[in-house]
Amino acid sequence: MSFTQKGLPAALIGAVLALAAVIAPAHAFDTTNVAFIQTLDVTTSIPVGAAEFCKSHRDECRPNAVVVPAVNLDEASWSQLLTVNATVNQTVVPVTDQELYNVSEFWTYPNGYGDCEDIALEKRRDLINAGWPASTLLMAVVRERNGDGHAVLMVRTDRGDLVLDNQEGQVRVWNETPYHYIKRQSQADAGKWVDMIDDRPVIVAAAN
Repeated sequence: MSFTQKGLPAALIGAVLALAAVIAPAHAFDTTNVAFIQTLDVTTSIPVGAAEFCKSHRDECRPNAVVVPAVNLDEASWSQLLTVNATVNQTVVPVTDQELYNVSEFWTYPNGYGDCEDIALEKRRDLINAGWPASTLLMAVVRERNGDGHAVLMVRTDRGDLVLDNQEGQVRVWNETPYHYIKRQSQADAGKWVDMIDDRPVIVAAAN
């Protein structure tokens, strides 16, 4: 299941209906469905970059006053999700932390340039400013097939956990992306993280 920004107006209704056909409707919201990644009940270590980010952005790393389990994905919210994903991907030039700040890992908001976690943070901020509940917008750490670390934004909707990624322009359900999922923010507390359970076979890219 993948969705692209191209041809958006004509595809909106079909995309939402396709999502509805794959899993249960919103009134029967069930997080045990394969479209939702499972997590451990206990908290885990916070990525170093995220911990440093929280020191300078304390207001963004607090318990969520209201924990919304998932966003209702309708035509309007789907369109907004695609727009934010496409806009940030198109306006932020991908540059590594080493090139920008002379350090291997530094989480911050992009200033026209940024790496994967900066881009994901910007998407999260834009969606929160647009009225999306913070508890449904979760920074996540994954591993690429070549073993490299990567960060994406996971959006918990009533149709599944969708992934906003800067490496491609499509929004996909988590289990249809080429990543191994490691950990993500807690829905209850943006300053805490939980391990994700990804038992799918790991496919390692062959070296050229």
